[in-house]
Amino acid sequence: MKLSQSFIKITLIVLLFAACSPAKKERLDDAPRRIELLFLGHEIEHHNSRAYFPILASALTKDGINITYTEKPSDLNSDNLELYDGLIVYANHEEINKNEEKALLNFVKGGKAFIPIHSASFCFKNSPEYINLVGAQFMSHETGTFTAEITNMEHPITKNLESFETWDETYVHDKIADDITVLMERVEGDHREPWTWVKEVGEGKVFYTAYGHDERTWENKGFQELVKSGILWAVDDQVKKNWEAFMVDMPTLKYEERANIPNYERRDPAPKYQLPLSPEESKKLIQVPAGFDVELFASEPDIINPIAMNWDEKGRLWVIETVDYPNTVRNDNSIGDDKVKILEDTDGDGKADKVTVFADKLNIPTSFVFYNGGIVVSQAPHFIFLKDTNGDDKADVKEILIDGWGTFDTHAGPSNLQYGIDNNLYGVVGYSGFEGNIFGQGFKFNQNVYRFNPKRKTFEVLTNTSNNTWGLGLTEDNSIFASTANNTHSVFVGIPNANFEDVKGIGTDGSAKIDGHYFMQPITPNVRQVDVFGGFTAAAGHHFYTARAYPSSYWNTIAFVCEPTGGLVHQARIVKDGAGYVEEDAGNLFASSDEWVSPVEAKTGPDGVVWVADWYNFIVQHNPTPNAGRGGYDAENGEGNAYVNPLRDKGHGRIWRVVPKYDYTYEAQQLTKEDPEALVEALSSDNQFWRLTAQRLLVERGDTDVLNDLYKLVNKKDVDSNGLNNAAMHALWTIEGLDALKTDSNALGVVKGALFHKASAVRKAAIQILPRNDDTDDALFKANTLNDRDPNVQLSALIYFSERPSSQKVGSLLHDLGKNDAVLSDLWLFKALYAASAKHVDGFLNAFMVANPDYKKPSDEVSDMSSNTYDDTNWETMEIPQHMEDAGLEIDGVVWFRKEVTVPASMANKANVLALGPIDDSDITYVNGVEVGSMTSSFSSNRKYDIPVGVLKAGKNTIAVRVEDTGGEGGIYGNFWQLYLQSGEEMIRIHGIWKYKVEKNYTNQVTKTYSNADIAGLLMKYYGADVDKSSELKTEEVSNAKVITIKTITNEMKFDVTKFEVKAGEQVELVLENPDFMQHNLVITKPGKKEAVGTAADKMAADPNAADLSYVPQTSDVLFATALLNPDDTYSLKFKAPTTPGEYPFICTFPGHWRIMQGVMIVK
Repeated sequence: MKLSQSFIKITLIVLLFAACSPAKKERLDDAPRRIELLFLGHEIEHHNSRAYFPILASALTKDGINITYTEKPSDLNSDNLELYDGLIVYANHEEINKNEEKALLNFVKGGKAFIPIHSASFCFKNSPEYINLVGAQFMSHETGTFTAEITNMEHPITKNLESFETWDETYVHDKIADDITVLMERVEGDHREPWTWVKEVGEGKVFYTAYGHDERTWENKGFQELVKSGILWAVDDQVKKNWEAFMVDMPTLKYEERANIPNYERRDPAPKYQLPLSPEESKKLIQVPAGFDVELFASEPDIINPIAMNWDEKGRLWVIETVDYPNTVRNDNSIGDDKVKILEDTDGDGKADKVTVFADKLNIPTSFVFYNGGIVVSQAPHFIFLKDTNGDDKADVKEILIDGWGTFDTHAGPSNLQYGIDNNLYGVVGYSGFEGNIFGQGFKFNQNVYRFNPKRKTFEVLTNTSNNTWGLGLTEDNSIFASTANNTHSVFVGIPNANFEDVKGIGTDGSAKIDGHYFMQPITPNVRQVDVFGGFTAAAGHHFYTARAYPSSYWNTIAFVCEPTGGLVHQARIVKDGAGYVEEDAGNLFASSDEWVSPVEAKTGPDGVVWVADWYNFIVQHNPTPNAGRGGYDAENGEGNAYVNPLRDKGHGRIWRVVPKYDYTYEAQQLTKEDPEALVEALSSDNQFWRLTAQRLLVERGDTDVLNDLYKLVNKKDVDSNGLNNAAMHALWTIEGLDALKTDSNALGVVKGALFHKASAVRKAAIQILPRNDDTDDALFKANTLNDRDPNVQLSALIYFSERPSSQKVGSLLHDLGKNDAVLSDLWLFKALYAASAKHVDGFLNAFMVANPDYKKPSDEVSDMSSNTYDDTNWETMEIPQHMEDAGLEIDGVVWFRKEVTVPASMANKANVLALGPIDDSDITYVNGVEVGSMTSSFSSNRKYDIPVGVLKAGKNTIAVRVEDTGGEGGIYGNFWQLYLQSGEEMIRIHGIWKYKVEKNYTNQVTKTYSNADIAGLLMKYYGADVDKSSELKTEEVSNAKVITIKTITNEMKFDVTKFEVKAGEQVELVLENPDFMQHNLVITKPGKKEAVGTAADKMAADPNAADLSYVPQTSDVLFATALLNPDDTYSLKFKAPTTPGEYPFICTFPGHWRIMQGVMIVK
């Protein structure tokens, strides 16, 4: 195909360092700018660089110094270091390799600054050259409060410096270099220890101080001033000159005393009101990564309160402006004050100079997507379709597509509408949810990811999330992600809910929290949050970087999650992990010390750079509502369920672009349905925006005259450096969108051929596109998709077969796949394999029995160890609950636990409950040889099993638990109060000494989650013809327990009952109901231990696995606790009241809640 003149590609000039270093030397560095420093830390709590780096970054950003954090010594390479003016080291890495050492030494000798702090003098101990570069090596220390003496008052660093007192480690150094100039000494008796010094190495400079053990020093203004002075001395003269020019008009933040500023953190002094800045002033307080600049595209009055943005096929920016948000909710949705605007740059200067109102009189629209010549807008209670039919860029068609979205909370409604690669429209919704009919089908759901196609009249709820949801991300290879507002800023959507329909025996969550860290990295200490303090409490967005203008480390890997309470755009690095993914902290793309800066959306634009919608508002938090005890003053909620605050601004808004400084050019372009040749060509663009726009236009155009060109793209088998062939994938989905498989005889063969494509994303797409029929089954068999080398393709194949009618052949193939340890050890592949096997259960079990003719059901095989007559005299003992590894059993495998319990006659021959708390990973539980329950792939779920009448006998009874641990920690690991037998008011605690025996040891073997026998056993149990249905019946509980019902108060972060009384030793059933929109729990502590448990909860919040433990600290100070409740959940906690009278506090330990959500249980 010849080059179309209407489609001008982005030109990216990629300069390789080795080949183009002369060109890089020619780059002028004489413009006013900030100083750029790299901070090398270490993932350890001792010398906790993760905690102290933000303190320094926040202190120095106002002084025009940017600090970028890393914990990877591998970042000490010439290409990366070239971006920075200096390097700070505060870490205890044992070794540095030769390449890293060489890069560091060349970096400093070449004229850059080196700032080793405190523990840096005991880092890289294998390198004499590094030790000499620092100037000495740590030898020993005590601790104390002291003031180092300034011994050289003439040096530029100390000339205007005041000495300061702090508590710190009293370092003593060894191997002190001869060429250091000492500036400060720590004096102790007759000993004068060199404490702060400088030296010059080649053209570079070194500044070292031994200060810096913990936050007491890092938060000290004197220390911050010392480090700042050291940096300004150590950087290159030209860098300092540029910095001085940058600081000439540096804005000074001005504050006023104002009412209505929430103080949830109970700061003293309370926060003040920062006056807003002009866009030019605010820009100077924004930090972007080294090698990037931030540019303003639009601001007030052209745009106010931007909440969502997108671009049309002409490359023009469209923005939703919502001044009605959050509380101006109108019953008549035709009289709102909100608008959709088109902002254009007509003169090419990078700033909007033309504004067109496409649609007005809207009321709190939250997102939109281009579709069928117009836009679909999410505006609860409706999705509306707006279209311009006469070419004046003003909507003259308005239709309601969907009705039924919840309106009671405006920050929890539908949002993030996006055009999917599969030609569906995607979106998310929070707890406001949906109830109604869509395309003739009834739905009721909340906190979900969904997709729909108005043309085909289809709507599908994909998976649930855990709390309010305002983020959605689709990768270039068509994987789906989301983010939630509260403490779950990255979610992988692996398997749709529909594929778990009627699946029994395993956990059926189709999505998973994957975020690998808790804290965000703001560059201002003045962050105002209501909970999840320091973490993500208002996370918005999950768009990926899907162009090629940024460095390759961004490509299809970095997702942008906005956190407006922190004034930043977080970079979430999404890393493949089998068929799933994990998230890593990659710092910030965009952060500001201007308290008004509030990013709400960040996404890749048509120019290949990331655009940021800045809400620019001093008040961001929606709810809960402040009151005098929590927040500092009494407020009330408005119609949108946000607290009313006159400080909510209705006059500002900005759109920013984060642009590479070097080697980036872009020429404006546009597409049109009238030029199909250009549309096909655009499917090969290196920017997904243009590929997806071209695909959408081709599908909307509806003509099949482009099919041959599309077939050619699919048949090109090459892949790029990421293993992708995006043109082929988009061509496939364009073929699907044109319904070519139904109308063109060649289409089916082309798509089948794509099952053998070199790019795994193309193979996955082919599976998803092919019709569900016997012919496709055979095609997938022929392509061996179930054994594809890429786990994502295997996952798609398993999902496909879970949607097919029962088949002996498929069941047999699934059985064969179950022999693959890599499949069984992959959470997502195992779940999909089990779901598919449940659909083809007869074929699976028949194949299994042929291969294992002597197989006995698990209940037969283990009858001896589960029996109360089994001789366990020689078994080892272990204190339960705890992880097996903590008890010294360092294995992965199958372990049996047994405990003999004496049951009184009053509990015998009755319905009983056995509670064991959480078990990692899987269990099968028996009482007197009778299986009473099991859970598979549910390491965080609390086990509570009904014991049928007649199983428990008066006298001695045996509880036996078969535990399988597949990796990491394992065992019966919860809290002691979670282990008990109960019948009515009577309870027997069963924590303490248990006996154990190892049945299987996986250590030094291929780690596996389950075996075919495990799957077969589960399938037989839940799907076999001889299933004892009576075992599935709930036993009737007879209880005279005192029932206490406690509810959370919506929006107020309170319990409705803050005091209740019980009698010492009486049975209690505490029913916790959660009508609130956040997750909550209820934890009862020992008297006087509220603060200790709350503090432990604060620390626990930073653990990525804390949610799996319901945020309940693992401490004996906790007596009783509910599970973590999602909105609208209810939990019944049954326990025996303590026998000692007193006041027993109860709190919610969800991050940030315990200081507010409190009460007391009075035992009399």
